[in-house]
Amino acid sequence: MELHLRLASEFNIKEEYAKNIISLIDEGCTIPFIARYRKEMHGTCDDQTLREFADRLNYLRNLDKRKEEVEKSIREQEKWTDEIAKALDDAVTLTEVEDIYRPYKPKRKTRASVAIEKGLKPLADILLEQTTDADMLELSKEYINVEKGVNTQEEALQGAKDIVAEIISDDAGLRKTLREIIAKKAIIVVNYDEEADKEKTYETYKDFKQEVAKIPSHRILAINRGEKEKVLSASVEIDPKLTISVIENEYLKENPTTYDIMKDVILDSYDRLLYPSLERECRTNLTDVANEQAIKMFEVNLKPLLLQPPLKNNVIMGLDPAYRTGCKIAVIDKKGDVLATTVIYPTPPQNKTEEAKEKLKFLIDKCKVDIIAIGNGTASKESEIFVADLIKDCDRKLNYAVVSEAGASVYSASKLGAKEFPDYDVALRSAVSIARRLQDPLAELIKIDVKSIGVGQYQHDMPQNRLTEVLTNTVEDCVNSVGVDLNTASESLLSYVSGINGTIAKNIVDYRSKVKKINNRDELLNVTKLGPKAFEQCAGFLRVVGGDNVLDNTAVHPESYKAVKKLLNIFKMTEKDVENGNISMLPNLITEKGEKAVADICEVGVPTLNDIVKELLKPGRDIREDMPKPILRSDLLSIEDLEPDMVLDGVVRNVIDFGAFVDIGVHQDGLVHISQISKDYIKHPSEVLKVGQQVKVKVLSVDLQKKRIALTMKDIDE
Repeated sequence: MELHLRLASEFNIKEEYAKNIISLIDEGCTIPFIARYRKEMHGTCDDQTLREFADRLNYLRNLDKRKEEVEKSIREQEKWTDEIAKALDDAVTLTEVEDIYRPYKPKRKTRASVAIEKGLKPLADILLEQTTDADMLELSKEYINVEKGVNTQEEALQGAKDIVAEIISDDAGLRKTLREIIAKKAIIVVNYDEEADKEKTYETYKDFKQEVAKIPSHRILAINRGEKEKVLSASVEIDPKLTISVIENEYLKENPTTYDIMKDVILDSYDRLLYPSLERECRTNLTDVANEQAIKMFEVNLKPLLLQPPLKNNVIMGLDPAYRTGCKIAVIDKKGDVLATTVIYPTPPQNKTEEAKEKLKFLIDKCKVDIIAIGNGTASKESEIFVADLIKDCDRKLNYAVVSEAGASVYSASKLGAKEFPDYDVALRSAVSIARRLQDPLAELIKIDVKSIGVGQYQHDMPQNRLTEVLTNTVEDCVNSVGVDLNTASESLLSYVSGINGTIAKNIVDYRSKVKKINNRDELLNVTKLGPKAFEQCAGFLRVVGGDNVLDNTAVHPESYKAVKKLLNIFKMTEKDVENGNISMLPNLITEKGEKAVADICEVGVPTLNDIVKELLKPGRDIREDMPKPILRSDLLSIEDLEPDMVLDGVVRNVIDFGAFVDIGVHQDGLVHISQISKDYIKHPSEVLKVGQQVKVKVLSVDLQKKRIALTMKDIDE
């Protein structure tokens, strides 16, 4: 089946759309560009669907390539048959292709290959056919060859048995059947070394067993990590009767001369070759699925984290907590530029609380600070107590927020951090980053290696290339969905814009510094190495605020500017009306005239027309403005203040397979187990919750010794 037909079927889209998407990808169009500006060509698929489509396209192309390689290899061995051709044509996974190739794949020396070299293949064929009336041991006499190392009848027969055992283990159809049985019927059995687990981290897995078909991904990853740490050992186990009977049905014939010998061969093939191989495959497959699930959770958590609403037009004080070395302070203005820095010592061992208060009060008044952003790392709790107390003593209205500082130290020690703030030490750069994360999370977080942002579980156990690829794609989708101010965006932020690489991003910044201000999108064509193709891909995602053309401050692509003029002309409007916000009646006017009719006059599709109208109604709109703002606090609770049934406001910090961690303002996040999220059944917490979401929770229990808080979202009176 042609690729576009297969993908159309799998993604339930029109064949024409599948063909168009493949063509656009092959032309070098980015997923954000295709998703936003080629909607008519793919039926308004979202960026997530398009990325999955692109991944699947890549897999299928690799599958076809591997089939060609396998065919070439088998043909070169002069063993190609119509049967192999059909099997290869029918194979739908790389695993199936490798199973077909297995008997023809050059092998390292095996017992079977040694036996073949000794001339025992004809004897093995007789045994495999199971039609002889002669005693197999007697037949083996003919194959004694001292020169080749076959000294006895027993050695000859054993060699034949080894060959047959390998033939059975290489049977592609059999392997597929057994693989399916193991996936449905096998169990994972875990052994726990209590002495090796000093911290009792893996105590849950003592005497642990679970069906392969039902074990959740997070348990697979935990077991894998436990094995690496030599605390756990796991195996996949199944009743051999279920599997050996399948082999016997396929290979064992009712011939008294060969029956017992073949039973031994089947058992040997299963124990020595088939099952160890299939067990490894099963574990690998479980790990691959678990990795993809974990990476998916990183992706699901990262998107809302990056798209948290910015706290624009606020002066923010960033506080990077510490003990011995003191808390580093940086104040940034409404544009994110640093106004002042200092160091205070309100935490142990110095405990210079009053001195620290005076320093900060001075800065708060001088810089007119609105919000204090506190990093959530070491000494965060003590710093939060100090800040809450400080706010009570301040005349100015102040709030604070605890900000995740995951990856802040990575940024601080990076070349980018050193380039931005060459005169600051590492900790002061962190304080600036913490403040900016609250002011504009997206613009700041993209400066950090995506893997260091810290959303999800087991990030160091993941395939790092795949994790980086998925998270980078997520960042790219977020940056392009928000849009980027061409005159203020950092080089890092620009490099995530569709069609712009690191070199072009640097060239844009260099050009911008030369001309002082970019006044329209067309100026991009003056940037070195930014040609027509790159312009096509990036222009719609770049904004020019206060430039020559109001459309340059929207997500309307320059290729649609003519369509905008036609649209405005139909209803006797101008771009000045757009600028002044005098087009609120436009949607109603279009409805009266008919969407399709208006789109046809403008020579665009209806989806593009709708996007244009949305942008014209609110030039410069930021999609993040519609989302709930971060919770700001002026006081705090202690974990000791918590009591069962207490109802609190919280913010989701992390969503994982078995629940979600929620910040309720006591420094220690509480866990809402998946069973406590909804009255209705849900398969996964991400169906209901996302990072940054504000929720009401009720305290179920508090374990002060282990610092564990159990929360519920059920049965809360509104």
